[in-house]
Amino acid sequence: MEVVFPIDEKCAPEIAALLQPPPPREIQDYFDQLLASREGCRLKVRQDGEFGKGVYADVDFKEGELLLRDQMLFGCQHPSNKIDCLVCSFCFRFIGTLELQIGRRLFFQDLGLSSSHECDTGSCSDVLNEHGAFDSSDGDDVTDEKSHDDSRGCASGSKRAKVPLPGEIVESLMNGEIVLPCSDKFSSPPAIPCSGGCREAYYCSKVCADADWNSSHSLLCTGEKSEAFSTKALLQFIQHANETNDIFILAAKAIAYTILRYRKSKAIFQSSYMKDTAHVMDIFHMPLLLEAWKPISVGHKRRWWECIALPEDVDPSDEAVFRTEIKELAFTSLQLLKAAIFDKECEPLFSLDIYGHIIGMFELNNLDLVVASPVEDYFLYINDLPSPEKEEAKKVCQPYLDALGDEYAVCCEGTAFFPLQSCMNHSCHPNAKAFKRDERWSSNDSGVEAHFEGRRGHHFIHRGGFAL
Repeated sequence: MEVVFPIDEKCAPEIAALLQPPPPREIQDYFDQLLASREGCRLKVRQDGEFGKGVYADVDFKEGELLLRDQMLFGCQHPSNKIDCLVCSFCFRFIGTLELQIGRRLFFQDLGLSSSHECDTGSCSDVLNEHGAFDSSDGDDVTDEKSHDDSRGCASGSKRAKVPLPGEIVESLMNGEIVLPCSDKFSSPPAIPCSGGCREAYYCSKVCADADWNSSHSLLCTGEKSEAFSTKALLQFIQHANETNDIFILAAKAIAYTILRYRKSKAIFQSSYMKDTAHVMDIFHMPLLLEAWKPISVGHKRRWWECIALPEDVDPSDEAVFRTEIKELAFTSLQLLKAAIFDKECEPLFSLDIYGHIIGMFELNNLDLVVASPVEDYFLYINDLPSPEKEEAKKVCQPYLDALGDEYAVCCEGTAFFPLQSCMNHSCHPNAKAFKRDERWSSNDSGVEAHFEGRRGHHFIHRGGFAL
């Protein structure tokens, strides 16, 4: 069937304005400001009428030198991965005690709900492209700086059978009654629940909790303090996204982010025009919405159902049917989202064309998020202890390792959009790589960072462009 969304017809001029890229000068100013905010950055974003945006160096770089720390604009943990990894819902740092992380894994594992991947090569990042037909990432990874070879768990070859632990032992782990030897060396921040009461989002600090609430979560929270139009519809939207494609949750974050930016700008604007506010807003409504939309407007985008790669299991003769089904899937998701958080003043954001372009932007630009689990480091630490301390610790730890099995080192996995990285082009012979540095975590972190490191130093020439 032909998908028709009334808002697309009603708001056609406004939608066209939102999808029209800003003038080159505005784009340049936006990225110049972003680069100026990045610590120690010596790169530039430049535009080419034929090839689009690119990231360039004004100085020579050595191989292995850090080029850029780019902070994500939008990111989310894959829903199935939340079963295995308790992380901050904003910066994706592991939270809670080591015992809680292990206990949760075993609890869900005993219920048959664990989503652990089987690592054939020993690398957690090797499995990140196995999201199914609707994978929203282009396959690049933002992973921990540490390597994950076969000696670090997820061993290749035959798989060991898990040895379950009694339920009361698992419960004692989760509630803190059991403390594992040396676990204090792998402490993480306590889990702070969402202030909206949704019991879904947890954070490593009040800084992250507030940042998430103010950027998008206040509209996407399903708790009693949610600012959503309908939390019932929001739950339906989330369930649909979890069952089909979690990229819809990321798209919802982008729309909620824009709505909240618009409302903030409107409040500031109205405070300057106490008289005849309605008339003033008639004139400046669209400029304020366009300004709120700007961080998304500068991203390269196409409609999702047009740019998504044809899955290997879909015959080329069925491509038209496949793309129609993808469009209908987005249509269903958008209807649920509209019922949940619709804002009349931001009506154009709920058009199918806008929704498709947002998802398409993620399809074309996103990086996979990978944050290594402290559980892996813990068991490696125990294994490297000197005797007899090692033997004593293993007597306590071995039953938990046996219960977890070969997949004890499950990483936090998700997807994210990074504004500066999105300007880097792909290359079969890249001169940069993306990764995540553990030591960058701090109480002041307001989101995960992608680090870009030089590769093959001889490729770096003065004013050379970067490719991943």
